[in-house]
Amino acid sequence: MTEPPGAPHPVLRVQGLSKTYGAHTVLRDIDLSVNEGETVCIVGPSGAGKSTLLRCVNWLEVPDAGAVYLAGQHVGVRPGGAVPMSDAELARVRTRIGFVFQHFALWPHLSVIGNVMAAPLHVQRRPREEVRREAEALLAKVGLSDKQDSMPARLSGGQKQRVGIARALAMRPQLLLFDEPTSALDPELVGEVLGVMQDLARDGMTMVVVTHEMAFARAAASRIVFMDQGRIVETAPPETFFTAPATDRARQFLQRVA
Repeated sequence: MTEPPGAPHPVLRVQGLSKTYGAHTVLRDIDLSVNEGETVCIVGPSGAGKSTLLRCVNWLEVPDAGAVYLAGQHVGVRPGGAVPMSDAELARVRTRIGFVFQHFALWPHLSVIGNVMAAPLHVQRRPREEVRREAEALLAKVGLSDKQDSMPARLSGGQKQRVGIARALAMRPQLLLFDEPTSALDPELVGEVLGVMQDLARDGMTMVVVTHEMAFARAAASRIVFMDQGRIVETAPPETFFTAPATDRARQFLQRVA
């Protein structure tokens, strides 16, 4: 799709995205843009389609309709919009989209630093010494320099998730996706992960975060996107969404999670 001269070029643009499983429609005509440096937090009740939306952005789920663009490139489809990307083409696009999952997804046979280094070495084929330097710096950034030689089985849940963040950052992504990154953590470990994410937001990393942590969304988000029943119901700055939501459905949701 050609944009008019002078139009903004968001890092992520989702247009008319829909996804159905059998008779159940999970996403209904989703439109969303995320500009460089924004932190967009997606909130809403369970079953609203939030995680499916993230998976469609990364083409882990193939939408039934609509389009996803990463920095202007059509994700999942070759130029012209008719032929799907090959697995190799899609893998190259995914190197530009970091994904932090709910359940860590670390490789158990690799050390912490091995997990962080693996994709830059084997997917991007970057020089080992360069990759190791960056991995060490990223582990320092997430507060795990002392754990770089540890195996994942010896880490707490919060430490595993911070390794997951460092691993995603190691690919130098244009966009970072978080799918409820604290939902599998014990309550006392949530803060250490949210602290790293707030640092990334302050540093200007472009992020889309599906979260049930309302305090984090209020503090870190550039915008809140509220979803319900597969639709975007409301989009607003956090101070507006949390103090004066525009829809009855958002007000009901906030009353229940407050």
